[in-house]
Amino acid sequence: MASLFRDLSLGQSWRESTPSPPPKLQIQPPPPIMSVRPVAADLECPLGQLASHLPDSDLRSAAYEIFLALTRTSSAKPLSTAATTDPPNHHHNHLPHSPNSSSNSNSSPSLQRSLTSAAASKMKKALGLKSPGSGSKKSPGSGSGSGQGKSKKPLTVGELMRIQMRVPEADDSRVRRALLRISAGQVGRRIETVVLPLELLQQLKSSDFTDHQEFESWQKRTLKVLELGLLSHPRVPLDKSNPTSQRLRQIINAALNKQMETGRNNESMQILRSAVTSLASRSDGSSVLDVAHWADGIPLNLRLYEMLLEACFDVHDDTSIIDEVDELMEFIKKTWTVLGINQMLHNLCFTWVLFHRFVATGQVETDLLDAADGQLLEVAKDAKTTKDAEYSKVLSSTLTAIMGWAEKRLLAYHDTFDSRNSETMQSIVSLGVAAAKILVEDISNEYRRRRKNDVDVARSRIDTYIRSSLRTAFAQRMEKADSSRRATKNQPNPLPVLAILAKDVGELAVKEKRMFSPILKRWHPFSAGLAVATLHACYGNELKQFISGITELTPEAVQVLRAADKLEQDLVQIAVEDSVDSDDGGKAIIREMPPYEAEAAIANLVKVWIKSRLDRLKEWIDRSLQQEVWSPQASQEGFAPSGVEVLRLIDETLDAYFQLPIPMHPALLPDLMTGLDRCLQYYATKAKSGCGTRSSYLPTMPALTRCETGSKFQWKKKDKSSSTTTNGQKRSSSQVATTMNGSNATSGTPQLCVRINTLHRIRSELDTVEKRIITHLRNSESAEAHDFSNGLAKKFELTPSACVEGVQQLSESLGYKVVFHDLSHLLFDGLYIGEPSSSRIEPCLEELERNLTIISDIVNEKVRTRVIADVMRATFDGFLLVLLAGGPSRCFTRQDSAIIEEDFKSLKDLFWANGDGLPAELVDKFAATVRGVLPLFRTDTESLIERFRRETLEAYGSAARSRLPLPPTSGQWDPTEPNTILRVLCYRNDDAASKFLKKTYNLPKKL
Repeated sequence: MASLFRDLSLGQSWRESTPSPPPKLQIQPPPPIMSVRPVAADLECPLGQLASHLPDSDLRSAAYEIFLALTRTSSAKPLSTAATTDPPNHHHNHLPHSPNSSSNSNSSPSLQRSLTSAAASKMKKALGLKSPGSGSKKSPGSGSGSGQGKSKKPLTVGELMRIQMRVPEADDSRVRRALLRISAGQVGRRIETVVLPLELLQQLKSSDFTDHQEFESWQKRTLKVLELGLLSHPRVPLDKSNPTSQRLRQIINAALNKQMETGRNNESMQILRSAVTSLASRSDGSSVLDVAHWADGIPLNLRLYEMLLEACFDVHDDTSIIDEVDELMEFIKKTWTVLGINQMLHNLCFTWVLFHRFVATGQVETDLLDAADGQLLEVAKDAKTTKDAEYSKVLSSTLTAIMGWAEKRLLAYHDTFDSRNSETMQSIVSLGVAAAKILVEDISNEYRRRRKNDVDVARSRIDTYIRSSLRTAFAQRMEKADSSRRATKNQPNPLPVLAILAKDVGELAVKEKRMFSPILKRWHPFSAGLAVATLHACYGNELKQFISGITELTPEAVQVLRAADKLEQDLVQIAVEDSVDSDDGGKAIIREMPPYEAEAAIANLVKVWIKSRLDRLKEWIDRSLQQEVWSPQASQEGFAPSGVEVLRLIDETLDAYFQLPIPMHPALLPDLMTGLDRCLQYYATKAKSGCGTRSSYLPTMPALTRCETGSKFQWKKKDKSSSTTTNGQKRSSSQVATTMNGSNATSGTPQLCVRINTLHRIRSELDTVEKRIITHLRNSESAEAHDFSNGLAKKFELTPSACVEGVQQLSESLGYKVVFHDLSHLLFDGLYIGEPSSSRIEPCLEELERNLTIISDIVNEKVRTRVIADVMRATFDGFLLVLLAGGPSRCFTRQDSAIIEEDFKSLKDLFWANGDGLPAELVDKFAATVRGVLPLFRTDTESLIERFRRETLEAYGSAARSRLPLPPTSGQWDPTEPNTILRVLCYRNDDAASKFLKKTYNLPKKL
């Protein structure tokens, strides 16, 4: 292979001792990086995780440096012909397994080949991807945008790749200059034998970068790439005791902490070069000879190659592959030798990139999905012939990721697809089945040990999708039918739930036959029959429960049975029509649809037993809660004894139920579970009752007040209905005593904490109870497989939300009780009374901290943040009430704003607690309203008046021009809200505010 470096020339001497600084570029920067990472939460990259984190931008830069080193030429003259000695890329799946080393000297000029949008892409045509004129945007090589400014000159391949990989021109120029410097000392040496990061470290100095910080970042990134390639993911495994690897790791760690001197004669650099050269020259005998092995280990090489392949997507339309992809791919394949990529890995990576792009761009471009499906045909061929264990491992993880993503949609395809995206469904089914077939037929050892005709992978997968999705769809129809029954229960002769459900299931079967079965029939010849058999079984389970409760033939029972009979006839008809061409005439499917029947007498007896148990449990709950004192000392964990006992009684009831000598435990379990669920919901509801809510502790908003210079505030209208003060407003002592049991022995702060702990404990124990039910079901002689796959009556539905809502209400109530009740004498009757500088927030902070300590000591750590956050929210609300509705004993000057802001900072710091309290971002989130209002207190009066006029006019329109209306009090404080600004003016202790209020609203100076 001729030297790449012999062709490099910038038209100036590269031997100058002082490198020139980067040129100031006037061309537009590359387009912004499109948001294609991270992908959906259920899709992770299967190509492997790197040992140390490098952002995609760094990986992209490293990949581009490899691409440039292997393919570039510095000649600025674009060739007028497209001649190249590289073999033509007639189809992307027939690239050579490694580039011919003798073609590199001829490939360099072709990097400068001019590109035009007129060239048709054979690769895109083969993949079935959209071509120009089909709605796609122009690609970067078409001569518009992409950093060309107003120039219409076609891009070269090198320019196109730079733009596609979003590499700034300054970075590109810097790497090109470095490659020229490298060539000076290594004339005749092939680029494949060079450890590129090492040589770049040697050649690039701080003067090549815009600032020293950029240089340090680049140096650290380059060292991390070396570490990944030679130490973390080497092609040939390292012995842990290898002294060279240990020496290299020490050098890199030291350089990451302190900038490394990279001069040629520097001792550290010489040691680094020696270690890197030694490790990069290791070979396992199967790798290409005379190649530096620094970037060809899995998964580093796959991640770098993924970055190169992603450059084939248009930077302006991230769902389209550029028209110049054929030429670009010719150059991308030249990196194979350095990256250790072969045709099989290329096929697999390209499949993943196409699929990943489809998912990451909103799953709207099915062409990408079909292209990935087509690529899987090549992957399947590779999988049948390969014996490479490393490749098989990557293949398995990639196919598992693709199949897993597809199956999450196909296992509930009724929720995912409809008539608008049925084409997408067919593509996803095809991709998922193709991945499953490769996994089972070519990777699974179990499959290879069996006869292939024993397993039809495609049919098996479709069977699973149909059964799973229809069971889910049926459950949803069941919920809908129940809701419909509740909505019509007061109407005459309402339809029973199972009658409504029968109609809905019939419509679902027709939809399945019309929309989904034609798609699935390609892989499962009797998909419609299987679907109706699944629906028949689902409805049969519900019908059996209904029949088991019949003691006499009521009109409701007749309606249900007639509806069920019609449904069964319709389902059987569809099954027979679908199976007409089967060998047995559909008998196998019909056998899956046994006639509906049940054992009513036994079921009635069991129902009586269930009702009796549930009634006794509810009576116990009432009696136990009347005696509960919610004391923190009652248990070590801070739970109420009644909460622990009610869970024990639930377990006891379930054990007794499964010991009953009956054959239908699974069929009747829903009745028992619903009753237990309601009992627990009842306990949760009673546990929070009488403890108040957030609104019950908020005082009535006082009327607007005003002041004149040197005077105390005066009420605009005296409130004669009360006698004691809270938040600056009068109210009677009886009000204080009856504020949501504020002083009640079972509703104090410790008791509320115990209530919160107890509800949280019940919610967290439900999963354990549900797992115990599954164990009982498995031991039940009458349990069938569908009892587990349907999730039949194993879940608590009402209790979880009741506990969550209870914790939420109690937490909010606790927060507002602490602030608006327990601390009211300090906050509302003390803070900023009279002279603000002599009545500051320290007393409030001390008492608040004492309450927070009590809460932290008692509340379970899993809900502690939630509770303290509610206290913080209440505290911030109370602070704003003091400032904006603090009553006649408060007034503020502009100078007081510094005191207020300092006090509020102290308040926030209390909750942050130097990082030991609430997260800073949570504190900032709750403080946003106060932080927005506080600047009003330091704003001069004239500006406040002008802002008030402007906001009032904007709120009320032209009607407010002649006379400003008095804005109502919403309590939703905001610096742009007229009432908030007006309250700041009313509490402003200066003459200008007083005159404005007198003139605008005729508020007298004295009352």
